[in-house]
This record gives sequence, C-alpha cells and structure tokens, in this order.
Amino acid sequence: MTDLPVPRRYFFRDCGYGVGKAALASLLAGSARAQNPGGDAPDSPTLMAPRRPHFPAKAKAVIHLFMAGAPSQLDLFDHKPALAKLEGKPLPPEVIRGQRYAFIRPDAAVLGPRFRFARHGNSGAELSEMLPRLATVVDDIAILKAVHTDQFNHAPAQIFFNTGFSQPGRPSIGSWALYGLGSETRDLPAFVVMSTGGGISGGPACWSSGFLPTTYTGVRFRNGGDPILNLSLPPGVDARQQRDTLDLVTELNRRRQGAVGDPEIATRTAAYEMAFRLQTAAPELTDLSRESKETLELYGAEPAKPSFARACLLARRMVERGVRYITIYHEGWDGHSDVAGNLRTNCGATDRGSAALVADLKRRGLLDSTLVVWGGEFGRTPMVESNPTLGRSLGRDHHPQAYTIWMAGGGVKRGVTFGSTDELGFHPAENAVHVHDVQATMLHCLGLDHERLTVRHAGRDFRLTDVHGRVVKEILA
Repeated sequence: MTDLPVPRRYFFRDCGYGVGKAALASLLAGSARAQNPGGDAPDSPTLMAPRRPHFPAKAKAVIHLFMAGAPSQLDLFDHKPALAKLEGKPLPPEVIRGQRYAFIRPDAAVLGPRFRFARHGNSGAELSEMLPRLATVVDDIAILKAVHTDQFNHAPAQIFFNTGFSQPGRPSIGSWALYGLGSETRDLPAFVVMSTGGGISGGPACWSSGFLPTTYTGVRFRNGGDPILNLSLPPGVDARQQRDTLDLVTELNRRRQGAVGDPEIATRTAAYEMAFRLQTAAPELTDLSRESKETLELYGAEPAKPSFARACLLARRMVERGVRYITIYHEGWDGHSDVAGNLRTNCGATDRGSAALVADLKRRGLLDSTLVVWGGEFGRTPMVESNPTLGRSLGRDHHPQAYTIWMAGGGVKRGVTFGSTDELGFHPAENAVHVHDVQATMLHCLGLDHERLTVRHAGRDFRLTDVHGRVVKEILA
C-alpha cells in the first residue's frame, strides 16, 4: 500500500489529455520516487523500473482480446438445445422474475441457437461452427461458461471489466499491472491499446491510470500507418536538429527543476527522451516484412492492411520486445438485430487471428509466460429482440447474468471448461465467476495478490477488485 501525492499542477495539466500527451506520459521512465506495492525496497529510482511480484509469476505479459459490444455466448460457446424447443414462446416466469433489460421486456419470446455446435479436441469442448479456427487450439484454452457482471449497458460494463468500477476515474487493470511490476522495455510503451472497430463505448476510461501516475496510462496505437500520430520528424527537421533541441530543452528543464523542485519536470524530460527512442522502435515493431509468409498466412494478416489479425501479430511482437500489457478492442458485437449476421461478420474478422495468436505463442515458447484473455463486457439474452420501431429483428439484448470468456497460457490449465449455466443459458448453474474474480485471477497469473496491490487515495485504500474477488484456482495449472 502506498500514498501517491498529486501536486495541483499535475492534476490541472492532466485531467484532460490527448493521444500525444498520454503517449509521452506512458513512455517515461520518470525520475520521481519509485512506488513498490510489494513492500520491498525499489531496485531503481524510476516509476517504471522492473519490480518483484508478490510471488513467483507464471505470466510475464497479458494480451487481452476485448470483444466490445458483447458476443452471443448462446450462439458461440454455450449450446442450449432447450432454447430451440422453446423458440417463439416466453421463458417461465420464475426464470425472468425481477430482471431488467436495456431494450426488451423480460417476457420476450425465446430465440433458439442460430448455428450448429460440435465437440472438438481431446477435451471435447463444444463450440459453434462460427469458430472453426478456435476449434484447432481448443485443447490449449480454458473456457469459463458462467461469468457474470454487475452492469447491463456497454460503457459502464466495459469500464467495470477494465477498472473494477462502473464510472470513469479508476486505474485500469493494465495500469495496476505496471504499478505492481514496472516495465521491461525501454523503447516501447509498457501498456499498449489497439482497436479494430468503429468505437469503444467506455472510451479512454478503459485504459486510464485513474488516480495513479499517468506513467501507467495505456498508449493508444493505431492499427495502420504510424502507430502514434506526430511521432515522425516533420519536414525539414533531421535527427541531429531534434537531438540538439532536446538537449537544450533538457538543460532548461534541469535548471527549472533545480529552482522549483517539481518532480514532474524530470518526468517530462524523461518522457521526451523515451519518445525520441520510440521514433526508431515503433517503425521497427510495425514493420512486418521480416515475418515469414507462413506466419502471415497463419494469422491471415496483410502487412500494411489494418485488421484484427494484424493487431494480434503485432501483439505477439510486442510481447517479444518486453511490452507488459496489450489490449486489442474489437468493436461491433452488439447484435440487437440479426445476431446471426453479426456473428458471421465478427467471427470472420477475429476467429483466425485469435487462434493464430495462441498457436504462434505456443510454437515460439511464449504461451506459458503470456496470458491471453478473450471476451466481452457481458453476454446476450436467450430471448429475442424484435423492435419494428427501431428496425430490429432476430437479435439479442444485453445479458449480464451469465456469459462466456476464454483464457490461455500464463499459468492457466489447458483444455478445460469451467462452470455451467442452467438449461436455458440464463443463470449460472455451477462454478459462477464474477468479473472481479476474473480480474483477481489475471493479477494472480502475473504474480500479484489482488488484496495486497493497493494504493491510498482520497483518504482510503483502493484496489482493482474493490472489496470483492477471488482467484479462480480451479483453472490454474
């Protein structure tokens, strides 16, 4: 547990920020006093210095494949033949009693599964025909079928999954990971965010550092072209001129820091230096010309074409270069109408890349030290959404009571299915897992105790899981 002083100038400068400022802040190896959540003396006088975990860790890095908009678990993972028999009829009153929904009445008619299911691998895990590539690596993943959340609208639920709280202002899980473990890369951000869709409901609050130093904020990378805007040298400026300019700014900042003693000045200076190095490191990272044809075909990625597959391949390259936490948001899963068409589109965009990432990490010996997490903010209802006024038909509404995610690598058992829902896919039937439990388990894989990883702010102790959460030990290797 650590107190983090927040100078007034720090707050007023960073309460609103753009991509460039967030990038610089996140790249710094600042000279401010190190914070060590584990309680041991810091090994380096920097906020981003590598730090020992609370206990030996299985995972060194996390790749979070966030399916924003909420995929339909009932059409992808959680096969319920009983829904086909009830299609067109309302659910029994005792099942839906006391429930709230965003766009439908609780007594809406049932919608049966839209696709065929089959069992795969030695584990016999049941998957939809929409996930043929995932079926090839199903023995390397753990499927959690009874996940539930407290939120039933997109922005609060996305923020809740990422920060443990439904409103903006708390540190994201990637920020907590950096706060606890520091960084193992000098030339790239330790926490990178990419997106492959049209917009994220929760916005930057999902990767914010909240009340932690902005050092720990996720850096948004573009999926094509320059990964960060305004990073390339402007016309007419060469590297020598830029180096001379930075040296002059550094000297002026050094004199100012000596006069006023503001640690944020040293932080800013370090950020400029890191951004200077990033001008070389970022183009090398995103240059896929040295990847083999076989690897590009495995992912289904084209080197210069933005796609989810390309983002997954970049994530693997980031892990190889010491990036600690990577989140890829794929938006568009909000199937309020034509849920079958929605799934065809989004599974077509993501299934190959997701499976390739697991396979590629495994063959390179990186899967055991990299935790991969796939899933959205909640699930979809067993009942149909059909609203002529809104032009909707054959869709599914938001369903926070039970949904599915999968995890792989980083200390997670392979080829297991944990938890189940009732015969209608409405409520957890056994081994329910709350979002706070998922967060606690992810931190555990990184060697962090979610109950010990705390910070004192505004007169109280905060942690990612608030006063909740348990490590799902049943899925750990």
